[in-house]
Amino acid sequence: MDKNTITGLVLIGILLVGFSFFSRPSKEEIAAQQKYYDSITLVQQQAEALKAKTEAALAHEKTAVQADSSSLFFNTMHGTDSKVIIQNNVARITFSTKGGRVYSAMLKDYMSQDKKTPVVLFDGDDASMNFNFYNKQGAIQTKDCYFEAVNKTDSSVTMRLAADSASYIDFIYTLKPNSYLMNFEIKATGMADKLANTNYIDIDWTQRARQLEKGFTYENRLAELTYKVKGDNVDNLSAAKDDEKNLESIPIDWIAFKNQFFSSVFIADQDFNKVSVKSKMEQQGSGYIKDYSADMSTFFDPAGKQPTEMYFYFGPNHYKTLKALDKGRDEKWELSRLVYLGWPLIRWINQFITINIFDWLSGWGLSMGIVLLILTIMVKVVVYPATWKTYMSSAKMRVLKPKIDEIGKKYPKQEDAMKKQQEVMSLYSQYGVSPMGGCLPMLLQFPVLMALFMFVPSAIELRQQSFLWADDLSTYDAFITFPFNIPFLGNHLSLFCLLMTITNVLNTKYTMSMQDNGAQPQMAAMKWMMYLMPIMFLFVLNDYPSGLNYYYFISTLISVGTVILLRRTTDETKLLAILEAKKKDPKQMKKTGFAARLEAMQKQQEQLQQQKQNKR
Repeated sequence: MDKNTITGLVLIGILLVGFSFFSRPSKEEIAAQQKYYDSITLVQQQAEALKAKTEAALAHEKTAVQADSSSLFFNTMHGTDSKVIIQNNVARITFSTKGGRVYSAMLKDYMSQDKKTPVVLFDGDDASMNFNFYNKQGAIQTKDCYFEAVNKTDSSVTMRLAADSASYIDFIYTLKPNSYLMNFEIKATGMADKLANTNYIDIDWTQRARQLEKGFTYENRLAELTYKVKGDNVDNLSAAKDDEKNLESIPIDWIAFKNQFFSSVFIADQDFNKVSVKSKMEQQGSGYIKDYSADMSTFFDPAGKQPTEMYFYFGPNHYKTLKALDKGRDEKWELSRLVYLGWPLIRWINQFITINIFDWLSGWGLSMGIVLLILTIMVKVVVYPATWKTYMSSAKMRVLKPKIDEIGKKYPKQEDAMKKQQEVMSLYSQYGVSPMGGCLPMLLQFPVLMALFMFVPSAIELRQQSFLWADDLSTYDAFITFPFNIPFLGNHLSLFCLLMTITNVLNTKYTMSMQDNGAQPQMAAMKWMMYLMPIMFLFVLNDYPSGLNYYYFISTLISVGTVILLRRTTDETKLLAILEAKKKDPKQMKKTGFAARLEAMQKQQEQLQQQKQNKR
């Protein structure tokens, strides 16, 4: 090999090495290529896994068919899922032949948020219901079976699960006229020798409760799984968190999957037993409020001599509608407890007074805003005597304030505080004034004022009723909407809530100004608290129904006007003269019960202190 050949080969080698070096990919290109090859590998792996899964499913189905080919309801394992509809003038119920269950429930008289279509409580996979019957082979689950719709009318249908022409189980649904209540009867025919000799069936019921109102936060607060214990009270799972209860040892009359204004209720004449209930929170923006589930068992006669009697209620949480379902029943269902009306005393006021007056005013054809205004005025008229009593008690103490100040100057030292208090109480007794005179009237009017406060958020009559700028009095009125969330406030500002807050601040300011003459320096912190509370209500009530904030705003406004009127019509000079006349009258020298007890306690405490000092 000559020199030129060797030189040429060396140059070629240098060129190859140089080309390889300068044409090699960058780190980014290498990473991209690796990602590409990895994705190809992943796709191949997924394809292989899907193939294996499909083959396993086909093998399992083949095995299942072979195993079930001699089962009782083998012929019902295959079929077409058809929809059957029954209805009356208020409800439209759709059934699925697969499972023979209720598929959807629509309420004709109530509109969804868009105000264009009727409310649908659930539809399709939102809800499920499975019944477990038993024989020697094990459980027969209706969710896997195809039923046949027979005896169909406009308001009733029978879903039949047939083993053969002479042996079948009927699910008989009958929607009552002008009612949200649907009878549900399970009856066996010719099944005595085909089913196990058990006197019960197991039931699995689930439903994802839809968000049916604009305000997720408040609707979520009132949406809860509720149930009634047989012969006892109504109870519920927590609405604020995931919750569950095992009620196996307690017979249950009914279970309700409750929204703010609507409920799906399952009722058993022969009671539910071995009940387990569960409620899970749903995320805001999902379109749902809660995820409910209930497992239970109830009576079932395989021989068919006695049917299983049950009911469904798909309808509004309207007090009188639910209350009417108790008429003529030996044991009351008490479905009206689905409408929250407050604590026992307040609930009693709402049941017998507030609701009847509200219905009477609504019958005039007035807007709901005007009805609430009139109702608020009526409440204020009812509590006016107590309001006047409370005001006069504070006015008497105000006109005696100069005399109290003189006692304060007489005992400036802290160690004389007991003597100072004794003289103050003695002064009040001489003038026939009780420091607690305004407390009892205030307590007496509290239940009446709170009754309407509790009634308004539960009144379905306010749903989608507009007034002034509020397009729906049952939810918040978003006067301003923010593109972000403010902690504790949300993404909006309710105008009625803002007006309520401003009115309460002004009311506090006016009340405090009447007490400035006698204010103690140490009461400054209390004053700030009085101003802070209305502002806190702005954050608490901003998500509450605009109808409730409207009531609170009007109620406070009337209270301010009442106090101003009383202040202007009360001559405090004449009031002091009346008190002075009482002081001169020996009959008025009798101490009030509170003053006498307080003075006796102070004297006893003073004696104990004196005894301790003597021992020293």
